[in-house]
Amino acid sequence: MRPVIHAITPGDHFSPRTGSAIPTVVHGLAGAAARDPDPVPQSVLIDRSTMTPRYDSAAAIEYDRGPWLRRNDRARDLVRGRLGLTRAASARFHGSSADVLREIEPSFVLAHNAPVLPGLLRDTPHRVVLYAHNDVLRSYTRREARRALGDVAGIISVSHALAAQLRDSLPSSLAERIHVVGNGVDVERFHPDGDPDGRSGPDTARPLRVAFVGRVIREKGPDVLLRAARRLARPDVEFVVVGSHGFARDAVLSGYEQELRRLAEESGARVRFEPFVDREALPRLLRELDVFVVPSRWPDPCPLTAGEGMASGVPVIASRIGGLPEVVGDAGILVPPDDPDALATAIGRLADDPAERIRRAEASRTHAMAHDWTWAWSNLRSVLDVL
Repeated sequence: MRPVIHAITPGDHFSPRTGSAIPTVVHGLAGAAARDPDPVPQSVLIDRSTMTPRYDSAAAIEYDRGPWLRRNDRARDLVRGRLGLTRAASARFHGSSADVLREIEPSFVLAHNAPVLPGLLRDTPHRVVLYAHNDVLRSYTRREARRALGDVAGIISVSHALAAQLRDSLPSSLAERIHVVGNGVDVERFHPDGDPDGRSGPDTARPLRVAFVGRVIREKGPDVLLRAARRLARPDVEFVVVGSHGFARDAVLSGYEQELRRLAEESGARVRFEPFVDREALPRLLRELDVFVVPSRWPDPCPLTAGEGMASGVPVIASRIGGLPEVVGDAGILVPPDDPDALATAIGRLADDPAERIRRAEASRTHAMAHDWTWAWSNLRSVLDVL
């Protein structure tokens, strides 16, 4: 098989010091590829100015990034796309990485969330695959998608839910090239403590710890958890919101984060806030939880934290939206999105039933073990084998 080169977003940090999803996925896949009995060389294109230390799972191909994309650049690109022209600003943004790729031996180039990159590599011997982690074609007409992606070897989607969204923007000739490769989870780093429940019963010394972990933005729904907390307001349950609106622990609170603190004060519940936690500290934090909540109100295609919570042996309650049902399977509890009453009922059910918490915790771990990064790499390799 050809070597694999991961083209991540210029400026993205391939480092455990951040929580960015795409570099985490690349690290997981590359690590599993290295453990394969028939290993496939993995490299990643990295802007030279990005932070260190870097993951060592893939060889770094460094380059100097071009100018940042600004909001008005995106608006102009949208107009150009509608007129049948190349998205010039996006092409400049990815131009430096494309220049580097032209000097490298023929490889599989996985263009992560970069639909403009295949067009820049049209005259190279690489087999270019669009790797979609989000609905990156939502602003494309089918006509523009045909122009931009006509030469791609394939399109990877991280969930069936996302694949359905992508098909809406693609002509049938390209829709047929979609393959689903779900994200995996590092079951070695994310694992339970010895006691899968961690609590001896309702009179335990500490309250049941129910947490949201992720970017603290409206789309992720931490306010839904706090509204559920207000409905429960039980002294034996502590609600924890872990994360920040970005990837800096000392960042000034956003307006939404300030709103969450007002909700917490008004809730009458036990609520605690923790700022952003980097990848190194995350496993220990997850092991200390009793219930992990993913209350997304947007169709999250394949959130990593849900799988990591499950691998940690924590019962998961998630919104029935996007790719979340695929991630949690039958092991988790699904509730309607943006429904604090349903979420409060699910949390109360687990708070009142230690036996179900234990059963759900064990089911979570079993489900995660079957969906680790070796599983994900095996699926990806099977796709690349036929492209």
